[in-house]
Amino acid sequence: MAATTMWTRLTRRLGFDGNPLRRPADVIAGWLLPAAIAAFLVLGPLAATGVGLWVHSGNVAAQRAQRLWHEVPAVLLEPVAGPLMSGNGASTWLVSAPARWTSGGRPHTGDIPVAAGTSEGAVVPLWLNRAGKVQVPPLTAGGARNRVVIGVLFSLAAVATLVTTLALVARWVLDRRRIAGWETAWLSVGPQWSRHL
Repeated sequence: MAATTMWTRLTRRLGFDGNPLRRPADVIAGWLLPAAIAAFLVLGPLAATGVGLWVHSGNVAAQRAQRLWHEVPAVLLEPVAGPLMSGNGASTWLVSAPARWTSGGRPHTGDIPVAAGTSEGAVVPLWLNRAGKVQVPPLTAGGARNRVVIGVLFSLAAVATLVTTLALVARWVLDRRRIAGWETAWLSVGPQWSRHL
């Protein structure tokens, strides 16, 4: 009984019930939700795959460039504020702090990326490119994987937002047309009814 009622509702909503009073706008409105779901199911994987491949190629290029970096020890000149947030024993929250290091036989001083909560005088690894400029720590395999996952999730959210927005705009346009159609129909039928009163 419940399955029959649900099937009847579905066929009525999609315009398959043969109702002669159903307007084209009503049929289109009934198909908006299935069309939005189908669009998401088609566009979502395409966007996720495209963004995933794009982020992956960016990761590969970054890791290729990082092979030319070299690591030097740096001594922090001030304590770094903030709690130490760790993931598998390594800090994931980096802040900028003044430090001193030696590169190419010359001493340098400047701000470097360092883990939050690190104390003054601590020796931390510092990555420099071929020109001797300070770099953020190299991209790890876990970091590269996280970038891909975040990119894919954002792309799916963007597709869902786009499809939902388009469906809502289409629904608003259809509602405006239906209201205009009802007003036109009432203007043609209303006077006939008022004559019989």
